Amino acid sequence: MTAFTLRRKADGQPLRDAMRDAGLSGPALADATKRVDVTGRGISAATVGKLAGRGDSCTSTCRLRTAWLIAESLGASMQRLFDMPGVSTDTVER
Repeated sequence: MTAFTLRRKADGQPLRDAMRDAGLSGPALADATKRVDVTGRGISAATVGKLAGRGDSCTSTCRLRTAWLIAESLGASMQRLFDMPGVSTDTVER
């Protein structure tokens, strides 16, 4: 089973803006995700850094769960930070 992934918007600029607006650094955002995660695990500061970063060390995609934890911790909508999937054409009704 493949995990559903989302792509960050505008090379992570909306995420960086939301972090700045919330007054959270990467490690502080990682800690905040632990508070909204029912398992208490949250996401790592390294993952936040890769999503919010620029250049060769960053990543453009993350799991749906990761995006939700970040958005919830920032008080932002996932649609503001990540591209949402469009309508699927995989299944054709007959």
